[in-house]
Amino acid sequence: MCPNCLKSTKMSAVSSTNSMIKVFISYSHQDEAIKDELCVHLATLRRQKKIETWHDRAIEAGAEWEETLKAKFYAADVILLLITPRFMASDYCYDKETQWAIERHDKGQARVIPIIMKPCDWQDTPFCKLQFLPREGKPVTTWDNQDEALLNVAKGIRTVVETLSKKQTVLA
Repeated sequence: MCPNCLKSTKMSAVSSTNSMIKVFISYSHQDEAIKDELCVHLATLRRQKKIETWHDRAIEAGAEWEETLKAKFYAADVILLLITPRFMASDYCYDKETQWAIERHDKGQARVIPIIMKPCDWQDTPFCKLQFLPREGKPVTTWDNQDEALLNVAKGIRTVVETLSKKQTVLA
């Protein structure tokens, strides 16, 4: 379990504000370690109360997992798709979460950000039309310094969060 993400989830029940951008992380459980590393790089945005992150490991025992997951998914302002060969092979990640994400994107309900974490064949997929991170198009795990790659990703997410926060302020 990603303690950095769970801190955000627990804290949000107490101190969440409407201005925080809700971020849903979609990933294969086999890629949990790299998801946890991304959560570390998103810590500054969480500490600044700009984002509230959530992923399915935050589902409590005894809760109806799909109902809980869908509620968080459909409440998210930003959906991160952590693209890896295992994500692409997962029927749930690819067939359900990706489909829901693209539908929400097409309706203007959420910003969907594909993050290429590991080398894989993602061309000609439903999300290939979207701008992905890292910006250089080089999968995170192929960078000489993965912290630099994840910093690149975190900065890209920060830009999106700032844009969405300005829109929320204007609409308020």
